[in-house]
Amino acid sequence: MDATHRMVCQEDFFNPLTSMAMQVSGILVISHFFHLVLKAFGQPGPIAQIFAGLVLGPSGLSNIPKVREFFFQSISADFYEIFGLFCRIIFMFLIGLETDIPYIKRNLRAVSALAYGGVVFGFISGLGGSFFLYRQLQERDFKFTFVFIIMLILAYTASPVVIRLAAELKFDTSDIGRMAIVSSLVNEMSCLLIFNFIVAFNSGKVLKYGSYCIFLSFSVVIINKYLANWFNKRNQNQKYLKNPEFFFILSLLVGSSMFFEWANYNSLMNCFLIGLLFPKEGKTARTLVHKLTYSVHNFILPIYFGYIGFRVNASFLNSWNNVLIVVVMVLLSVASKITGTLAACQYLQIPLKEAFLLGFLLNLKGHADLLFIGSSSKTLILWSPKAYNLLLISIVVNTIISGPIVAFLLRKDERSFGNKRTALEIIHSADEELSLLACVYGPRHMPAILSLISALSGSQKAPTNPYLMHLIELVQKRRTNVSYHELEDHELSDDEDYGGNDVLGIHDAMDAFTAETRILIHLCKAVSSFTSLYEDVCNIAEDLRVSIILLPFHKHQRIDGKMDSGKEGVRTTNQKILRHAPCSVGVIVSRGIDGVPGFSQLLGSETVQHVATLFFCGPDDREAVAWSRRIAAHPRINLTVIRFLPASSSSISSPSVYNSQKDNAADGSNAASDGVDGVLRALSRLENGNGTNEVDNVFLSDFYNRDVSSGQVAYVEKYVNNAAETVAALRDIGDLYSLFIVGKGGRGHSPLTTGICDWEECPELGTVGDLLASSDFNINGSVLVIQQHRHALKQGSYRS
Repeated sequence: MDATHRMVCQEDFFNPLTSMAMQVSGILVISHFFHLVLKAFGQPGPIAQIFAGLVLGPSGLSNIPKVREFFFQSISADFYEIFGLFCRIIFMFLIGLETDIPYIKRNLRAVSALAYGGVVFGFISGLGGSFFLYRQLQERDFKFTFVFIIMLILAYTASPVVIRLAAELKFDTSDIGRMAIVSSLVNEMSCLLIFNFIVAFNSGKVLKYGSYCIFLSFSVVIINKYLANWFNKRNQNQKYLKNPEFFFILSLLVGSSMFFEWANYNSLMNCFLIGLLFPKEGKTARTLVHKLTYSVHNFILPIYFGYIGFRVNASFLNSWNNVLIVVVMVLLSVASKITGTLAACQYLQIPLKEAFLLGFLLNLKGHADLLFIGSSSKTLILWSPKAYNLLLISIVVNTIISGPIVAFLLRKDERSFGNKRTALEIIHSADEELSLLACVYGPRHMPAILSLISALSGSQKAPTNPYLMHLIELVQKRRTNVSYHELEDHELSDDEDYGGNDVLGIHDAMDAFTAETRILIHLCKAVSSFTSLYEDVCNIAEDLRVSIILLPFHKHQRIDGKMDSGKEGVRTTNQKILRHAPCSVGVIVSRGIDGVPGFSQLLGSETVQHVATLFFCGPDDREAVAWSRRIAAHPRINLTVIRFLPASSSSISSPSVYNSQKDNAADGSNAASDGVDGVLRALSRLENGNGTNEVDNVFLSDFYNRDVSSGQVAYVEKYVNNAAETVAALRDIGDLYSLFIVGKGGRGHSPLTTGICDWEECPELGTVGDLLASSDFNINGSVLVIQQHRHALKQGSYRS
């Protein structure tokens, strides 16, 4: 009786679910160990996870009979197949959800050239090498499908591996990283499309089941559009969707994918397409990203990559002939990818070192190519164990070789692949994409920050990639006598409670902004004490490779017009960010009439906003003008650049005024031309004058040629003798503009501003900025204070 009981218990323990759970646990534990070891050598997580699978699989511990008997049961194959299917469904949907469609549209030519360059040369290499491989693998009969699958394997790039590798090495937000990610997606979807077509034609059911699958995919896309809109409007007082709503959306995804698999099609394209076309704005998309990102990045993908190594059986490398097959496959793959990518980069005029990096990135494998030699190809060809394992080994070796090479190339020339757009002055074209990080401490700061994001987005020709970061002070939690089981449902959410109801206000404002402007904002959050909160901001700004950081001023305007101080921690955090920021920084001071900031009315109304940029001298003022170039492209903003010059310069240059065509459309072209010529002649004379910064004049001359001559910007010169006259001139224009843009400092001992600092309250705003933000200085406009990034700040980095 006891023996029978023990046998039953043993059979219950050694079942496929138990062995799969042990595999998952083993892969996670070993991969974390390898990650800790390899991270010191700069190697990314996916490589460590593949190594963990190799250690646990037939190439390692599973050589032990007892371990092999536990892990490799005859009835467990179906469980592993289903588990892998659900993993692929979830992370391909998330990849589609996070894909930047506007970036693809802007760079379709470049990413297509990179993707198809590798595909073409991969097909050529596969066509030539398949004859040799066929003879060596000794397949029973020569089929077109054998040649076709070898060509696909060599041409293919695994987008999940590329995405995780780029994220681990922190270059996924760089130009080269984004191009590699999108190119890998184009490559993968193209290879999957070809593979599905071949499967469909081979089965003879392309018209029947193929049309059903296409109809089902687009039906789910349309249903999701209406579902997301409906869920966004329900339960306005909740941060995220409820779990039943979340699982209902996933059920549509899983159900459609299962139909694809039943019809002998691969469901990866379906999952990616549904995620790609899912509405990106609102609470529904935030919930999906929030709930899926952590589980996918920390559990699903590590386990999936681990299973790639777990399936490798190195015992098949028992002869030189088999080793030669693997070597030939790896060499063909590397050579075709590098050659195809170099040819595409030559056409696109991409530098050689970036071309080599792209080539090795696009040589990463280990996703759909496993399906090409696995269950998805069973209707095309039946692989022998030798052929299957040798092709699998070549796929894994490709990734194990390419991953460390990519890490080495990045580490070797880290400065070249770093963020080069740390200031707008060095961005020569106003049509280049602008990445910015806007920080808010609460909903009160949202109107001014969102108006600035809208203004900096300029026209449709100037793409913007904005990130919004909610800065939350970490305070010690209060003790409570409420037991866990007595908490309400919303208190059991997996989302932290930090931020309180401020999160709802921020979400609502952001959703309204996106609905009006069609500008999608990426939301992130930092929870820390005020002493270290600046580190989170600077680290995120460096990782995201943003060009500017927007900060709200620590004071806010009361209804009587006076400025009321907020938390001192907000001020100290802003000061630390200004000192350590890896890019240019702007501090927005919200001011207006009766406590209502006028510039915030840029959103929600058709009112034209008048903006003034105050130029004295120095790098911060040049950066302020560079910001203004982006703002001037906004259709509802009239920009005027006001340059303050010493009165002694009036003998060198007569006062010049050139009005924007937005202000005076009736001005003739001859008058406009004369105005510009007069300004440029004045600048030419000023360059030869005493005490005038030649760099400023060269910069402004270029600015006039590009922007003033087209009538986009108005230009005014004001001549003053000292700081008192400067203050008087600022008072005269205080009621004319809804936003004043001014550089923080860097002017040296300018006679035009020396003396203003005698009543300075906030040095972080600079001399002129502090004056404009003072309660004693009555103006009707908000103030944007700009500090340009300097390399000296980067040398005193906040990172060790």
